[in-house]
Amino acid sequence: MSNSPFRPLLFAVLALSSTLALAGCQTTTVGGASAPVQSAAPPATRPARGPFVAAANPLAVEAGMAVLRRGGSAVDAAVAVQAVLGLVEPQSSGLGGGAFIMVYDAGTQEVTTYDGRETAPSAATPELFYENGRPLPFMDAVLSGRSTGAPGAVAALAMAQETHGSLPWPSLFGDAERLARDGFTVSPRLAGFIAGTFGQARTRWATEYFTRPDGSRYVAGDTLRNPAYAETVATIARDGIEALRTGPIAEAIIETVRAEPRPGSLSDADLAAYRPIVRDALCRPFRVYVICIPPPPSSGVALLQLLAMAETPTVAPVLAEGETSAAAWTMFAQLQRLMYADRDRYVADPAFVGVPVAGLLDPDYVASRAALSPGLAGAATAGTPPGGVFRAPDATAEPSGTSHMVIVDAAGNAVSMTTTVESIFGSGRMAAGFFLNNQLTDFSFSPTTAEGGPIANAVAAGKRPRSSMSPIIILDHQGRLVGAMGSPGGSAILAYNAKGLVGTLIWGLPVQATFDLPNLVAKGPGFGADTSRFGPTLTEGLARNGIILQPNASETSGLHGAIWRGDHWDGGADDRREGVARTE
Repeated sequence: MSNSPFRPLLFAVLALSSTLALAGCQTTTVGGASAPVQSAAPPATRPARGPFVAAANPLAVEAGMAVLRRGGSAVDAAVAVQAVLGLVEPQSSGLGGGAFIMVYDAGTQEVTTYDGRETAPSAATPELFYENGRPLPFMDAVLSGRSTGAPGAVAALAMAQETHGSLPWPSLFGDAERLARDGFTVSPRLAGFIAGTFGQARTRWATEYFTRPDGSRYVAGDTLRNPAYAETVATIARDGIEALRTGPIAEAIIETVRAEPRPGSLSDADLAAYRPIVRDALCRPFRVYVICIPPPPSSGVALLQLLAMAETPTVAPVLAEGETSAAAWTMFAQLQRLMYADRDRYVADPAFVGVPVAGLLDPDYVASRAALSPGLAGAATAGTPPGGVFRAPDATAEPSGTSHMVIVDAAGNAVSMTTTVESIFGSGRMAAGFFLNNQLTDFSFSPTTAEGGPIANAVAAGKRPRSSMSPIIILDHQGRLVGAMGSPGGSAILAYNAKGLVGTLIWGLPVQATFDLPNLVAKGPGFGADTSRFGPTLTEGLARNGIILQPNASETSGLHGAIWRGDHWDGGADDRREGVARTE
């Protein structure tokens, strides 16, 4: 197991020449007038310190802040936030899901990745989602027991907390247990999903949980109690991660997975054997910053590739025109198309497939890809990075059901964590008060293309499915914390995270203003967008450039994060969800 966290000073040397060229302010033309665009956060007058918490539900944010007030670390607070999110935002994440956790240690200036991605059962085969010789319809697969992998979010948090925690593990679950036992107020967003007609909201498990005594479904403002969840978090508080590996909770998971229709093969041995992985953070310079993300099976390398393309002479002047420029948005879309084409072909679990990370970020390769952007028409095709084994393009579907949190403690330690049950309410199956993931539908249903070409993200026993989750830590070249952010959004996560970085670090916008910008997702031939947020002038300008906006078919964004602005946090929470960003 790798445990050699990133040391940022190394990249300060490697990137000195490009950093000096790009440091400071640029001047760009926005709407015909010259306007300064700050390319860096203001110089720090003091080191970045918390408390700061941004997450997708105010009850979870308050639980995290309460831990920080008691002297807890950022990782301690993340445990509390996740425990509450799994109760009050079960459509997005929970105890039955997985996560990628980025941890910044202010004392050592090291960034560590904790990979809590789920794993396929030991009995899984490449044809896991085949029936009668053909791949299952997607929703049939989601609702089956076959879709659930061994959960990893709590295991990854436990591993991180063992190293980075300050408070006792049992003390971190009190708010979640209280809210589950006494009840919490159903939020409008949760109520909307409870009322949904999609499959996961209508399973027998979801129906039992979300139906009031009078036979109607819970609505916004109702008090919802979950005594089974209260008992589960109390058990995890007492017994630690072993509570999810063996014993009654683990048995309940297996029983639910093996229920009809289409039982899964997840076993007690699979649960007992699951371990998160400590991985080297993948960090690269960008302007006056260093951007750190998780390595594969996260797709964060694709985000770094987009940022590298953004610094090339072909691209940088166009992007610098800012958020009101149709040319800048057009360029942003083209970079996405190139990024996604490479991601879909090459990224998968590195224990099973060689992922050409260095090749995808090779300066000459990046420059060759960026040079394609001005004349790109329609969907991009994958390139051939150095060291890349040319595999078939992947068409894996990534549905809604993810959340993101950012936490900074009083010592300046930080967590950026993206966490998920994959689809809305995961598989729609519940055990011990929480929903189980349908994470295995993040694999390609077919191991090969129709022509027989191998697909990198095919199913295999013990394999972790590729993920778009890419939580971000931002440093300066002295290794000091500058910020953190991330988003849910299925495959659109990469587009949303890229918007967050472009808006704050290139266009110089405040964090909340960046998150409020319209989303543009360019994957393949089309352009999904928040069409109502693009004004008529920008929409018409994009159309002249061949970008016809269509309503965004991806999961909506849920960006959360902050940038340290000299002596305070400039934080934000995506107004498309119900989160808040708080400091004191």
